[in-house]
Amino acid sequence: MKRRDFIKVTGLGVAGAATIAAPAIAQSMPEIKWRMPTSWPKSLDTLYGGAEMMAKMVGEATDNKFQIQTFAGGEIVPGLQVLDAVQNGTAEIGHTASYYYFGKDPTFTFGSSVPFGPNMRVNQAWYMLGGGRDLLNEFYKRYNCISLLAGNTGCQMGGWFRKEVNAPEDLKGLKFRIGGFAGRVLQKLGVVPQQIAGGDIYPALEKGTIDGAEWVGPYDDERLGFYKVAPHYYYPGWWEGGPMLLAFVNLDKWNALPKYYQSVLEQAGHFANNWMMARYDQANPQALKKLIANGAKLHAFSPAIMEACFKAAKELHSEVASNNADFKKVYDSLSAFSSSGYQWFQVAEVGYDFFMARHSQA
Repeated sequence: MKRRDFIKVTGLGVAGAATIAAPAIAQSMPEIKWRMPTSWPKSLDTLYGGAEMMAKMVGEATDNKFQIQTFAGGEIVPGLQVLDAVQNGTAEIGHTASYYYFGKDPTFTFGSSVPFGPNMRVNQAWYMLGGGRDLLNEFYKRYNCISLLAGNTGCQMGGWFRKEVNAPEDLKGLKFRIGGFAGRVLQKLGVVPQQIAGGDIYPALEKGTIDGAEWVGPYDDERLGFYKVAPHYYYPGWWEGGPMLLAFVNLDKWNALPKYYQSVLEQAGHFANNWMMARYDQANPQALKKLIANGAKLHAFSPAIMEACFKAAKELHSEVASNNADFKKVYDSLSAFSSSGYQWFQVAEVGYDFFMARHSQA
């Protein structure tokens, strides 16, 4: 996409900048070069590709006056230290999942997805128009950052296991790779959660260091080869019903940007977000067929496991909210918004999707 087309698509050409020719704007703007570490290996061309797409759109919209160079996890900093790099100014911007940093404060989980939280559309509607962005950025300012929407995977899968898990008792003692706050939910059921960056999961499974792992969904999971060492593939990933990915921007660097560059950066994040969602919707169906053809055994989590996890999640949410005012404030906002959202979804969306899925199978 060319710069002028991008400006038209994102709406920048309709804002105040529309009164000035785009080339004139670009010529008057300073040359800026930023670095963007990510939490993703380059082999994951949709997650890492989302960061690349965001950087590409920024460059094209500014005649390359504003350039962002992307880096895979481990190239500048480890994949799980992207927020720290942005906070301390090692990098100006980073592409990551907020819930990786729940150890700093459980409130970080809401920037991605809270266990048994809303689906992709409701989650992003809350962030964009339901007060979520303001609440989160108020919180992130304590870490010298603000957030920009920069991706979403849609509902994820429940992960790969060496053996079947049919009842809550089967979870006890399992060493399971799972990111963020959801691990504390599974701890209540006896799971031993392990937080491991994406590029390190396969070796851990292969060596038996862990008994299972969740990542994203069929497309990424197939590329990482988990089915070769843990054949039982479960769904749904109740901890990630619609997880957002964010671009964290160093607050001082953000405030120093010209307003035009701020707008370009924000709209480039939205473009990358829409691209990522479409890419997963395109790629996951064929990837799932390939996985099954290669021996993956597809299972739904049993109702008993789902109910036990739901109960544990709600207990943990209440426990944390009683001791963490920030968590409670954001949780109350998201819960109220998603409750209203699902009242609408069950009227038309769920009924229509169920009908069409049934006929597609037929």
